[in-house]
Amino acid sequence: MDRSVFELFRLDGKVAIVTGAHAWLGYDIACAFAEAGADVIITSRNVDSIRETAAQIGEKYHVDTLALPLDQRKYENVQKMADAALAWKGHIDILVNNAGGGSGKTEGDFLKRDPADIQNLIDINLTGSVFCSKAVGAMMAKAGCGKIINIASISAFLARDRRTYHLHNKMEQPVDYAAAKGGVVGYTIDLAAVMSQYGVYVNCISPGAFDKGDQPEGYSQAYRDKVPLGRMGRFGIDIKGAALLLASPASDYMTGANIVVDGGFSIWN
Repeated sequence: MDRSVFELFRLDGKVAIVTGAHAWLGYDIACAFAEAGADVIITSRNVDSIRETAAQIGEKYHVDTLALPLDQRKYENVQKMADAALAWKGHIDILVNNAGGGSGKTEGDFLKRDPADIQNLIDINLTGSVFCSKAVGAMMAKAGCGKIINIASISAFLARDRRTYHLHNKMEQPVDYAAAKGGVVGYTIDLAAVMSQYGVYVNCISPGAFDKGDQPEGYSQAYRDKVPLGRMGRFGIDIKGAALLLASPASDYMTGANIVVDGGFSIWN
């Protein structure tokens, strides 16, 4: 049965969870889903920071939205969030495991790094993602359908030249971030195999650097010089297409895939 290409990318009647969606890539993904017709649940460790964001998305795209608190480092928090999400509309169709982040203001040098910071970063970026996939994935398996999208990074398969950081007085990206994101890519592949029997698709997106405007200009220029497209990713634009593809019927013959969104950075490095 033929379907129009525009219909293939619609999400009308779907309910999507996007973790860590108060800003940046998570926010863009939530907006893309809402514009395509999905009702959207967004999470953050501080629910006060996303209530206004959820309301703004709902008003702009004329969909229902819900803000839920989530510290995904503990499974009981994840299960509580998943139960609340399911109770909201009675089904969950899409899960985007976006919550995570780098070292923040902690020491990035691996040999100087506090083990507690290493554990925390891995818990947020990897363990929490696995926890969310387990809790929500069980609900999807019971329903016989669903799409799980994990946000990894090109750091999962590409080492960084630390000299560039030092030259431009920028804090290093910690090794444990690469470990966590490598784990995200690895578990995406195996989870896709596990969940296929239940009609649940599992895919991954590995972004390169996106321009938050907070990097030393020398570092930003050095990075852009290593990208075939000559720039960093653009918020509000460059992540939306890949995310919508993986969430929509347009990707119904894709599972276990990792889409790289990096302007070509990884093909030159």
